[in-house]
Amino acid sequence: MSNKTYDKLKWIAQYLLPALGTLYFAIAGIWGLPYGEQVVGTITAVDTFLGVILGVSSANYKKLRGDD
Repeated sequence: MSNKTYDKLKWIAQYLLPALGTLYFAIAGIWGLPYGEQVVGTITAVDTFLGVILGVSSANYKKLRGDD
């Protein structure tokens, strides 16, 4: 994975997905939008998966560089 791709995915995992989940949860409560818990649960699951993949990628990169 290139550094550019890693950085974009990291930004998505750290900022975009948590903010999106929070926004939908708040708006769903205020406006009565459907499936608030399901949507936020799905966003959280995707975000967790992405975080794990990025963590593994980072660990592998550090091993290759000998940063351990």
